[in-house]
Order: sequence, then C-alpha cells, then structure tokens
Amino acid sequence: MGDDAGKRTFVLKGIGVSPGIVIGKVHLFDRFDARVSFYRLREKDLVSEEVKRFKAALKESEKQLLEVKNKLRELAGREPLYIIDVHLLILKDKMFINHTIQYIKDLCINAEWAIKMTIDRYRDIFEKVEDEYLKGRISDIRYVGQMITRNLAGGKKDAVPDIGAKGIIIAVDLSPADTAQMMINKVLGFATDMGGKTSHTAIVARAVEIPAVVGLESITKMVRTNDDIIVDGSAGLVVVNPDPEMIKVYDDKRRHFEIAQESFLKYAKLPAVTRDNYKVDIGGNIEFIEEIPTAISHGAEGIGLYRTEFIYINKEQLPTEEEHFSNYRSIVGVEGLKWATIRTFDLGGDKFYSDPKLAKEMNPQLGLRAIRFCLKEVDMFKVQLRAIARASAFGKTRIMFPMISGIEEIREAKRIFFEVKDDLITKGIPVGDDIEIGVMIEVPSAVIIADELAKEVDFFSIGTNDLIQYALAIDRINERVTYLYEPLHPAVLRLIKQVIDVGHKAGVRVAMCGEMAGEPAYIMILLGLEIDELSMNPLAIPRVKKVIQESTLEESKALLEKVMTFSSAAVIREFVYNYMRERFPEEFQTNGT
Repeated sequence: MGDDAGKRTFVLKGIGVSPGIVIGKVHLFDRFDARVSFYRLREKDLVSEEVKRFKAALKESEKQLLEVKNKLRELAGREPLYIIDVHLLILKDKMFINHTIQYIKDLCINAEWAIKMTIDRYRDIFEKVEDEYLKGRISDIRYVGQMITRNLAGGKKDAVPDIGAKGIIIAVDLSPADTAQMMINKVLGFATDMGGKTSHTAIVARAVEIPAVVGLESITKMVRTNDDIIVDGSAGLVVVNPDPEMIKVYDDKRRHFEIAQESFLKYAKLPAVTRDNYKVDIGGNIEFIEEIPTAISHGAEGIGLYRTEFIYINKEQLPTEEEHFSNYRSIVGVEGLKWATIRTFDLGGDKFYSDPKLAKEMNPQLGLRAIRFCLKEVDMFKVQLRAIARASAFGKTRIMFPMISGIEEIREAKRIFFEVKDDLITKGIPVGDDIEIGVMIEVPSAVIIADELAKEVDFFSIGTNDLIQYALAIDRINERVTYLYEPLHPAVLRLIKQVIDVGHKAGVRVAMCGEMAGEPAYIMILLGLEIDELSMNPLAIPRVKKVIQESTLEESKALLEKVMTFSSAAVIREFVYNYMRERFPEEFQTNGT
C-alpha cells in the first residue's frame, strides 16, 4: 500500500464480539510473525539437553500466565479468568508434553520444531470438526505453543506492549492471556484478522469489557502503526483513517452508548413485568460455569440453558460422572438463581470430542446428533443423567432434551432417565424430587406434534436458531444463504405461535432460548404471543427487561395481530423495526438498528 493509499478512509466489517466504541491509534502487534527454525541434533546426548530446554520453557510460560492471573485479580477484583486456566492446563497436558518430547527424541530435532509438529497434529484432528466453536479451540493450543516457543527464544519480547492510553491493538489473532494483559496495560480495544463470537479471546474481551471486532480477515495488511482508527464492537465495524466529521459522529455514539449502558443496567435487577402486569421469567444462556456471576449481575433469574457439550472440549478421555457432577453442582442452587435448566449434550454430527469413531458427516446438522446420538450411546448418556440427577438434590433443576423430532425419542429419553434416577434412590443417593423435564422445540416435526409432546413433559423451550434453519431450509453458516435466515418470517412466527398456543392449552410452560429471545426488536412480538420465559446471552438481559417494563401486553397483542396479516418477511421486518424505533427511540438509536 502506497503512502497516499495509507491515508484513505475505509470501513471493514467483521464480527463484533465485545460491545462499545473506541477511537484511537493503531498498534500493529505481530506475535505470529516469528519464524520457527528447524535443525537436527547431531549428537544423541544433545537430545536430553533439548528436552530440558523444552521443560524449562514450559515452566517459564506457566510463571508468566500466573503473573497475568495475579495482576488481573488485583486489578479487576474478580477471580482470575478461567480461560487462562485452560492454557495452564494445556501447558501441563501429558499428551501435549509427551508428543513433543517424543518428536525431539525420535527425530532428533529442536524443541521449537517439535512443538510445531505437535500443534500440526492437533490441527489435523480439529479440522475434522464442523462446529465453529470446537474448531476454534485449536487456537488455544496454538497460543500455548507460541508462548513456549517465545520462551525457548529467551524472552517475553512479544508480550502485549504498554502502548499508552490511546492504543488499539491490531493483530492476526490474540490469545486470551494477551487480552487479559490488555486490560492490565489499559489498551482501549482490539481488532483481529481471525476469530469468531465463541473464541476464548472474544469471551475474555467481553469479560474485561474491552471493545473488540474479530474475523476481519486482512486488517493487519491494511493498516499501519499510528493510523487513526475507530473500533465499534457493537456493530462489528472498524473505520480506518476516519475524517474529523466521522470521528465526531462516533464520539457522540460512544458517549451515547456509555450513558445507555449505565441506564440499561438499572433495569437488570428489576422484574420483567409489563405495565399491565404480564410477567416473563428471564434466564441466562451459558456455556461455562464461570459466566454465572455475569448472568446474575445482568439480571438473570435462573439459567435457561446450560450447554453441556463444552464439558467435552479438550478431553482425550470422556468426562467422568464426577466431572459432570462438579459442573452441574456449580450452577444448581446458586444464590441469586431460582432454577437451572441443563440441556443434555448436543454432541455428534458437527460437535464432538476427540473420538475418531465419530466420523465426519455429509450433512451434520441433519445427522447423528443431540438426542439421536444420546440414544445410540446410552452408557455415555447415563453418565450425564446420573450427574444431573445427583445435582438436582441441591436446588431447582430442569432437564432438557435437544432436537426431539418424535414421541419415541422423548419416551425413551425419559425411560433411561427414570431408570438412572430410581437406581440412585435405591442406593440411597439423594435426588431432587421436583425435577422438571422439558424438550427443545427446534425441529418442525416437533411443532406439528406439540400436542402429543405436551403430554410427556413439563415445559417446552423453543430453540429458534435450529428451528429457523430447518423450517426455512437454510444452512445458517453458509454465507450465500444467510440473507434468508429471518426470525420474522411469517412461517417462523406461525410455528412459534402454534407451540405456545398448544403448550398453554395443555398447561405446559413455554420458554425460548434461541438468539431471537435476546433481540430487543422482537420482544413485543414475543410478548404478544404470551411467551412464559425468555433465556438469552446475559449481556442482552438489561435491554430486554427495559423493553418489557415499558410495554404492555395489550399493545403487544395488537402489534402481533397486525404483523400476522402480512405475508412477506421483508414487510414484517420493516414494519416491526419502524414500530420499535418510534416506540423506543432512545434504545434503538443506541443500538444502531
């Protein structure tokens, strides 16, 4: 890029993973540029020296990660972020260490190259995984490998620099430890080529409240250190070399966002009750037990969805019953939460732990996954069910089965669960006596037979992410058809209405735990449908509560009635967004929608 081109204003669209707007100067951070040298160890006695050098670098890496944890504890007044513990665990992982040492010994090669081979080995395994979250976990192993390699070279020279109060880090990718270090060094925000919403780096960015945009693909090639830059983590936009007018606009937006954040948080602890007294229960969706404090502080009344497949991540062996139990015990009976809804694992198809038996499928979303996989791998299923039943003795527990498509599946899942529960009771092991059983409604066939399913369960939870995907026949991770992914499609609204109406007629509570539940623009529609519970990303709760508290059931029903007369998704979307902008000008101006 020439000098003139370097000052051209341009906007890049990525994935906003941590909300907020920052304006500052680019600092290019190229930890990934280090070239790994390769050389053979000419003499056998050099091999043991090389193994010692590798082990010393492991120790030094551990020391550095612990330093970051301690600084975070002092600065943030919070428990150290668990993701740094993931990296500490990789540093101590026997398989990771043994593979590397084996390469050094068998091939008589230097430690740096041996680490690279180990990472390549893991990458081959992870590339077989379709699921973006699981695929993204290779980055954790890569970060650790690079940290050890840096220490083999004898220093921390690539650690996140202290770049002053105006610095915004631009990098190919960052490790969660780097992101935590940014908070320590008071970095304003960051943007990266790689990454997604579920990457550990994104989770850390949200936790330490640093605005961030990831997945920009080539920003590192398009900017230089000291360029002016705006990072809008709410909209997923990066503006490079903004003109003065644009800086002013974004400065106003930034102030508006900060004021709004404070005002929205006032709503977090208030109940979600409309002006005419219609109450909605509000739950938080979580993947990790470490997210519970955020869920409580942002106003979750219970856990509406605990995605248990993440217990299987980074495991050479299947998790034991005790590992399952320890996780569930941490979310059941927690002070400040009235209930915990534990979804049985949605493994198989495109999400699986490192088991070669689970082969790649042509259509993983339609394959052997979720309840289908559980009912095929019954012993594995029972381990989880026993742990959930044991945890239920400590507080209000709901068990939820995913991807139910027919009556046989729920009956068989219940049969296995009651068999496990009875066995525990026979052995004198305490079990909760008020466990509720529910199904996720995410397959169109489940909507059609909802009246029959209602006879088998205590509650429904609508998983809109999959329900929309299956109902509209679109692959939501295929960018060519994502424009068709429309929660306000009349067919989707009719499906949701049918589930709620049938559920209520049978005396079954209906929740929603898909992304649609946390989108403020859809809240009055869902109120009009008389949903009983909404569960969402905890950060979305305060805004959703504010909309509910300033709405009425009566006007929501009138809005729904009008919307249901339209036959076009585009018309419905335009009508709803215009209505919400007029009805809540402050909230929707802030969000930029």
